[in-house]
Formats: sequence, structure tokens, C-alpha cells
Amino acid sequence: MLMSIEPKKRDVALVVDDSPETLRLLTDALDGAGMTVMVALDGASAMRIVDQITPDIVLLDAVMPGLDGFETCRRLKRDAELANVPVIFMTGLAETEHIVRGLEAGGVDYVTKPIVIEEMLARIRVHLGNARLTQSARAALDVSGRFLFAVNRQGHILWATPQAQKLLADHHGAQADDFVLPPSLLQWLEQAKGRGSAKSQAASLPDNPQLRIYYMGETAPNEFLLRLSKEAGTALPPEFTSELGLTTREGEVLAWLSKGKTNRDIAQILGLSPRTVDKHLEQIYAKLGVENRTAAAAIATNASRRNS
Repeated sequence: MLMSIEPKKRDVALVVDDSPETLRLLTDALDGAGMTVMVALDGASAMRIVDQITPDIVLLDAVMPGLDGFETCRRLKRDAELANVPVIFMTGLAETEHIVRGLEAGGVDYVTKPIVIEEMLARIRVHLGNARLTQSARAALDVSGRFLFAVNRQGHILWATPQAQKLLADHHGAQADDFVLPPSLLQWLEQAKGRGSAKSQAASLPDNPQLRIYYMGETAPNEFLLRLSKEAGTALPPEFTSELGLTTREGEVLAWLSKGKTNRDIAQILGLSPRTVDKHLEQIYAKLGVENRTAAAAIATNASRRNS
């Protein structure tokens, strides 16, 4: 019996350039390489096209009238459906600042004009292959039950497993796509990237200390993998905190202090600055009538025992 073989899906390339000559050159080359080609003469047209069809790769001219390539790329990357589509910039500008600008906008590569077709096709094959591997890895994570998500340098979510999406939505009160790391956590992320032991460090969301974020590493240019963990509450019992005249935040600081955490540790855990932690401790000492952290920790420990 003859078995029908499903034809291989053609990769879809979106070419965005205001030069008819460049469009013609790339369209012929990509079509000859077995790809389906869509073309746009400017950034606005490109955005209208991706509203209808999600390409597998985008070849984007950096300098165009109206919406230039850099801004077009930034807008593409804000769309969760397009965040992982590789973008290759094309331009006659070879200065370092333009290359850096393209990569910071979300591009994965940069080629200068006049375009060498063989080189361009080789780069396309590499980036399509990497995109497929990334997509497969994320699909595996989606079914693994792990609370993982990735952000860019600005703290915007690039992707998240279903479990992480639900946890963020439950605690943030909005869709996970709308979540952005607050400034304190952006600062923590910058510090975590520079530390060799960063993977053992964690921070808490400022408005929800029970929801902690662990830095797992950089998985791609401008993509940082984070893990969510919902942990048991660490603040003192509300009735005890109220009895001593402590605010909720002061109760959290005192609770971590009683667990032997340093001021710097507490700052990282709660997403605060060390100076803010110092200020909280000054208030705590004054309200408890003690002069040092040892005495304050003893009061917190006794309180926990009485309420356990």
C-alpha cells in the first residue's frame, strides 16, 4: 500500500525594505531556496502583515522613511507571538553604534549591503535552526510543570510556561503578558547577571513577598530565564505585628532578620535597597525598645513560638 507523504512546510520570510532592487534580489533568492516570501516597503506595512501571518524569519532594513527598522523591530518583539521570530537587520551602515542599536532592538544578526546572497542564506539557515530548537525546548518546558519565564533587559516578559503565567496572573491580578519587572527587580537582575553564584540568589516581588524569583541565566541575547516560587509566608503573625505597632513590611524584615539573614540578604529577598532595610530596622528597634538585631531577633523568635 502506498503511503502519502505530507509535503514539507515552507518557511515564511518577511522582507522589509524600501529598495525595490533589494526586494527583487532577496525574493528571487529566497524563493529559489524553497521559502515563501512576503514583502513590505516600510515598517507600518510590515506590522499590518504580521497581524495576519506569523513569519518564521524577518529580514529588516534598518534605515527606512517613516517607521525605521529599529522601531519596527521593537514593536515586533512586544508581540508575544513574534517575540521569538529571528530578525536579521540589513543596512549599509556598518558603524558599531548601529549594530549595537539593532541588537538592542531585538535583532539576532546584522548584515551590510550590498548583500551577499550565499552568506545571507547561510545566516538564515542558522537562525531558523536555532529558532526551532528554542521552540522545541520551550514546548518541553510547557509540559514539564515548571514555573519559568523569560524577560528582556527592560523587564518585559518574552515567554512563560503555562504554570508561570497562571501564578503571575493570580498574584499580579492581570494577564502575564502585561507583567513588567518593577525597577527594584530590574536592578536585582543586573546584579544577578554579574555574579557567578547568581543562580542561588532570589528576590521577592515588592507587593507580594511570598512570590520569589530566581535568576537561572541568560538563554539568548537580551533574554534572561527566571524561575518563580511561591513560598510560605515569612512575616510575623498579623496579630503580633499589630500588637507591637509594626507595619506589614517591618514584620517581614524582622521575620527574615530572625532567620539569620543579613541586611543585604533581606534587601534582595524583599526587592528593597539596603538603605531602605536599614531604615526599617531603625523603626523596628525603636518600636520594640531594643538596641540591636540580636535582641530584636529574640523577640521575633519568641513570638513565632507562641503562635505556632
